[in-house]
Amino acid sequence: MNARTEPAEAEPDAIARPPLLREFLLVAGLFLVYKLGRQLATGHTADAFRNAHRVWDLERTLHLPHETAVQSALLHGDALVHLANTYYATVHFPATLAFLVWLYLRRPAHYVWARRVLAVVTSAALVLPFAFPLAPPRMLTDTGLVDTARIYGPSVYGPPSSDHLSNQFAAMPSLHFGWALMVAIGLIAATRSPWRLLWLLHPLITLLVIVGTANHYWLDAIVATAMLGVALAVVHPPERTSSTAGHGARRLAPKEPVLVGAGR
Repeated sequence: MNARTEPAEAEPDAIARPPLLREFLLVAGLFLVYKLGRQLATGHTADAFRNAHRVWDLERTLHLPHETAVQSALLHGDALVHLANTYYATVHFPATLAFLVWLYLRRPAHYVWARRVLAVVTSAALVLPFAFPLAPPRMLTDTGLVDTARIYGPSVYGPPSSDHLSNQFAAMPSLHFGWALMVAIGLIAATRSPWRLLWLLHPLITLLVIVGTANHYWLDAIVATAMLGVALAVVHPPERTSSTAGHGARRLAPKEPVLVGAGR
C-alpha cells in the first residue's frame, strides 16, 4: 500500500499580521494627511459663510431637528457642557487610534479592512472642502447658537484668522462622526459579544456632542455617513471566522490528514 499524507487545510484565522513599522507609517501618514490636507482648503471664507446659510436653510426645509435644541440641553449645567467640549477635544483621535491598535493585535484581517475604509473616507473628506467650504454653526450669529468651547472650555480652536493648525471652514463632512461610526461598525463586525451593539453609543454621543457644541450641522454627519457607506460597499470586510467567536463558542477544528491511496 503506497499511502501518503496530504497537508491539513490551514485555519481560516491564521492570518499574518501586517509588518508593524509599515502599518505605523501608513496610519501616521493617514493622520498627517488629515491634518495637512485640510490646510490646503483654506482661504474661502466668504464662500464658507454663504454655504453655511444654505445648509442651515436646507436643514429647516427638510425639517431636521434644530441644533439649538441639542445645545439648550447641554447648557442646563456648566459641568455637562464642559464634559461635551472635553469629549469633542480629546476622544476623536485617541479612540480611533485605540481601535486600530486593538484590531491590529487581535483581529489582523479586520484591521486591514478598517484601515482601508478609514483611508477611503478620509481621502474623500479632504476633497469636499475644496468644492464646498463650510463655516461651522458656531460662527453664524443669527442662529441662536454659541461657541460652547470658547465660553466654557476646553477649546481646540483659536481665532480662525490665526489658527494655523486646522481649517475651521471644512465642517462638511464631519470626520468626528464618520470615524466614530466606523469604530462602532468595526468593533461590531470583529467581535461576537452579545453586548457589541453598545459600541453604537460612541457615534451617538459623538453626534450629540458635535451638534450641541455647534461645531457641526446635522448634514455634516449625514454626508459623513453616506461617504462611509460608499467606502464600506467598496472595501469588503473579511469573512467572520472562529477568531471572532465569543466566550464559550467552539473553534473550528482542523481537518484530519487525508490518507491518499489508503483504500487501495
